[in-house]
Amino acid sequence: MRGGAQAHLITADDGHHYVVKVKQNPQHRRVLVNEWVSSVLLDHLRIPSPKVAMIHLSERFLAAHPETTISTGNRAEPVVPGVHFGSRMPVDPGRFVIYDYLPDALLRTVGNIRDFAGILVFDKWVHNVDSRQCVFFRARLKDFRDPAPGAGKEGFVALMMDHGYVFGGPHWLLEESPLAGLYCRQLVYEGIRSLDSFQPWLDWVRNFPPEILDRAYRQVPEWWLNGDRELLEQLLERLYRRRTRIDALIEDSRAGRANPFPNWPIANSHS
Repeated sequence: MRGGAQAHLITADDGHHYVVKVKQNPQHRRVLVNEWVSSVLLDHLRIPSPKVAMIHLSERFLAAHPETTISTGNRAEPVVPGVHFGSRMPVDPGRFVIYDYLPDALLRTVGNIRDFAGILVFDKWVHNVDSRQCVFFRARLKDFRDPAPGAGKEGFVALMMDHGYVFGGPHWLLEESPLAGLYCRQLVYEGIRSLDSFQPWLDWVRNFPPEILDRAYRQVPEWWLNGDRELLEQLLERLYRRRTRIDALIEDSRAGRANPFPNWPIANSHS
């Protein structure tokens, strides 16, 4: 697969296709932790994102598929057997098309376009230093919360994916950056006119249950952490405290080099 993590597309024994990031990926083993924790948080925030699984790559499987390697310089290193991170494809890629780009005319028809406001709340909270990544595919719109007015029975939906660089990537930092986490197409933010446009996600982050963070913490395998269990606990404690600043983190995006919200001008900062 494309990307710095050198993920592999693998069919698991449940019959589903997974984009698998392995522990020895070039970005760092912590991106697996970041992906898993993000999946738990996004599920509580009701933001569409891939289903995830821990994928066991056995010695037998890897011997049968020697192309499952990681490139390091001019060398191809075989993947180490063990449990790795899997992000499930939303549809069978052999039968249906998954897009990473839609022209403006189709982007405006995306049935859950309001979820770009929700994922920005998430990205600011968790300090996602990557730009917002997503894919689009056709699905029944009634399966997604808050479809666009007038949306038909089937249409394009957005799935928010690739969360390896939350928490500052492998550095596990929670800093502030006006541009971090923004989607590259301003069109998706046309419906934002005030902080109220980010509801209900703002309230869900402000009142985030600590037991959800604890659940994510306990689910992360020791094999991914390599002794970082205490550091992960400290990171999630800082994340919990940071939820009280989510309004300010959103507002700071408007103070960057360019306001990403065309219908929420700076002049109305107190609206």
